[in-house]
Amino acid sequence: MYFKPKEVVETYRNGCQAKAHTPIPHLMIKSIFAGVMIGMGAAGSSVAAHAITNVGLARLVASFVFPVGLMMVILMGAELFTGDCLMIVGLPEGDITPAELVKTLIFVWFGNLVGGVLLSLLIVGSGQLDYSAGLLGAYTIKVALAKATITPAKAITSGILCNILVCFAVLMTMCAKDVTGKLLSSFFVIMLFVTSGFEHCVANMYYITAGILAKMNASYAACAAEAYGITGDQLAALNWKTMMVNNLLPVTIGNIIGGACCVGLPLYYINKEYVKKKKAKEVVTKDEYGSDYSYGFTH
Repeated sequence: MYFKPKEVVETYRNGCQAKAHTPIPHLMIKSIFAGVMIGMGAAGSSVAAHAITNVGLARLVASFVFPVGLMMVILMGAELFTGDCLMIVGLPEGDITPAELVKTLIFVWFGNLVGGVLLSLLIVGSGQLDYSAGLLGAYTIKVALAKATITPAKAITSGILCNILVCFAVLMTMCAKDVTGKLLSSFFVIMLFVTSGFEHCVANMYYITAGILAKMNASYAACAAEAYGITGDQLAALNWKTMMVNNLLPVTIGNIIGGACCVGLPLYYINKEYVKKKKAKEVVTKDEYGSDYSYGFTH
């Protein structure tokens, strides 16, 4: 047994108001947690894949590790920007305002960024990138460089594809009625996104920051030159400006389009009659009993 898509859309809509009204300090802490959790999945996937030369196999191996990050986010109630793009389903029925949606997404995005940067500092400081005689450090540079030099069109398009899958993964976990179902639902969809190599802005907050920090280590940079032929000019293209302008900005735009426009709004549209019926029932409940039972529905 599982919850049907129309029930999941209604459940998510019900939660939008509470999410939008979360106190800013709480929202930031939950967002930082999510940035760290997704970064942990990214860091672990790099360890698993860094010595594998076949690209397809490397991505497949990485995809078995990366989903742990989203699993932690889901079970611990952290706030992840890409999943929160689904909050757009709260707009049509007036549960949240456009200003509340934008405010929430901005704070969550910056909280995720803080988490990703902090984790990068800890990972580099831990010496983990020394693995395989510095090859992990070189691999970290290579991954970051590829992301920081991606074209805007590819970044946006890849971001759209990524968040279509991530948002479906989030919604599928809500379909499940037990922890095992939630974990399995998220695992396979996220495995597909990682294997496909699509761009996730929160994961990139870790990947690119770690690469920028890694290139400052002369031994990692030398290993990157030897193993991957990365030149000094290429290393110069990996910096905070290219991280923000070439990757995070267009990928974020793509993630918003993928999550809000390609998943959230279409799902609301095809289930809006059910949602409107539930909304009307909430109003009647309030009018007759003077209480708000909008979060008390069982499916």
